[in-house]
Amino acid sequence: MPFQKIEPEKLAHAVERQIEHLILQGILRPGERLPSERELSERLGVSRPSLREAIAALQDTGLLSTRAGAGVFVADVLGSAFSPALVRLFSRNEQAVFDYLAFRADLEGVAAARAARLGSDADLEVINSIFHRMAAAHEKRNPSLEAELDVEFHMAIIEACHNVIMLHMMRSMFELLREGVFFNRSVMFRNRSTRDALLEQHRAINDAVQARDPEAARAAIARHMEFVDVALHEQQKSERNEALARLRLLHEAGR
Repeated sequence: MPFQKIEPEKLAHAVERQIEHLILQGILRPGERLPSERELSERLGVSRPSLREAIAALQDTGLLSTRAGAGVFVADVLGSAFSPALVRLFSRNEQAVFDYLAFRADLEGVAAARAARLGSDADLEVINSIFHRMAAAHEKRNPSLEAELDVEFHMAIIEACHNVIMLHMMRSMFELLREGVFFNRSVMFRNRSTRDALLEQHRAINDAVQARDPEAARAAIARHMEFVDVALHEQQKSERNEALARLRLLHEAGR
């Protein structure tokens, strides 16, 4: 008969599986510090030895790391998505910027449609909250905070899809954006008219998701990414023109 005796699961293995699940679902994020050993063992209802065994196993697999005197942290698992050599190529290649935008337009269009259709009420509440924080930053004329909330807003939509592959892939992509590998977001948000347009585009995305209208959400993402593409082309053209004008100025001054 194909039956085997059921063995009780070790507490350490149960702790491992719970922490792995939280990392996989994007709830525990790279670089996030875990609670102290005492607090975490109390929250999980396990002994400290069982907790230590689970932490050690997760460190061996590379999901957690220990910093002397600081505690236990979720490892920077996103850093392995792109090799340093490829990141350097991205940063030096103008076409990579627009390929990146096209990639985002495709995937985020799907994500927004899925979020509108499948996102929970709590997911939509998070998206709505971030948008209103973005609007508040806009009113206070805080472009750096607005640019940061822009990333949070788009990631919240990705998270609302509940697709762990898309979640970790896009989180890695947005980390490169935060680091300025593709372009400097803060430059775009310094222009008031551009900032106004971007806020309205995010409002349209949020409205469509909150209305649970998948096609409207997908279309709003497409319009937004097209705007960013055009704005970046114009920004690059302006920078090239400025560089030429400075060369002419230096040449005239040297005559």
